[in-house]
Amino acid sequence: MTKTLLITGCSSGIGHAAAHDMRARGWRVFASCRQQRDCDRLRAEGFESPRIDYTDADSIQTGLAEVLKSTGGTLDALFNNGAHGLPGAVEDLPTDGLREIFETNVFGWHELIRQVVPVMRAQGHGRIVQNSSVLGLVTYPWRGAYAATKFAIEGLSDTLRLELSGTGIDVILIEPGPVTSKIRENSIPHFEKHIDWKNSPIRDRYEGSLLKRLYESSGPDAFELPPAAVSKKLAHALEARRPRPRYYVTTPTYIAGTLRRVLSTRAIDRILLRYR
Repeated sequence: MTKTLLITGCSSGIGHAAAHDMRARGWRVFASCRQQRDCDRLRAEGFESPRIDYTDADSIQTGLAEVLKSTGGTLDALFNNGAHGLPGAVEDLPTDGLREIFETNVFGWHELIRQVVPVMRAQGHGRIVQNSSVLGLVTYPWRGAYAATKFAIEGLSDTLRLELSGTGIDVILIEPGPVTSKIRENSIPHFEKHIDWKNSPIRDRYEGSLLKRLYESSGPDAFELPPAAVSKKLAHALEARRPRPRYYVTTPTYIAGTLRRVLSTRAIDRILLRYR
C-alpha cells in the first residue's frame, strides 16, 4: 500500500520541495499550508492540502482529521517543517515576540505531535521527522529567538525518541544549514512588528550589520544548497530500515556538529564572534 506523509509549511522552500520530491518517490503526500490561498495553489499542483496553522489549535485538529478521514485513520509519517524567524538582539526582543515565535516553531509542533502519536501507537509504527537547524546546534548573534526555538525542538525530540523506544515510532531530526528558502523575507514582518532597533543601545550595529543582511539580498550564502538536499535526507529518514537520529545537511552543519564535540564553549564563541 502507498505510504502516507503529512508535511507542514509547504507554501515554499523546504516544505514545497519535499512535497514534490516525496510524491515522486511514491508517497501519498498531504502538503499542508498556513494560509488557505497556498493550500488552493497546492491543490492545483495535484496535492491534498489541508490547512494547518501552528498558531491555531482548531486548524491543527481539523487539518489532521481531514488527513485521517482520507487515509482511513492511519498516517505513516509526519514531517514538522513550518517555522519563521525573528531576527534581533536578545536585549531588544520583547517577551511577546518570543511567545509568538514559540507558538509557531515549538508549541504548534508539539500539539500536532500529541495528536499524531496516538494514531501511530494504534497502528504500531510511524516516523516523526523534525526539521531543526544548524541553529539548534550552535547559536549566532541576532538569531536568539529562532535558535531558542530550535534548541527547544532538539530537546523535545531527543526526549520523545527515548520515550517512544520500543513502540515502532521513530523520532528523527534533520539539521539544515543554509538552504535556499524565503525565511529571510518572511522574517521581515516579524522583525518590524517586534524589534524597536531605532531606540536600541546598539542601533549602530543594526545599521552596520543586520539591516543590510535582512533587507538586501546578496545572493546565495556560502555553502547554500537547494531544498532538494533536505529532501534527500528526508527520504532516507522515512525509508531506511533503521533511520539515524540526526541527519546533517550542508557543510556548516557538519562543522557545527564537530565544533560542539571537540571544542570548549569559549572556543566556539571566539569562532562565531568573527562573523557577527
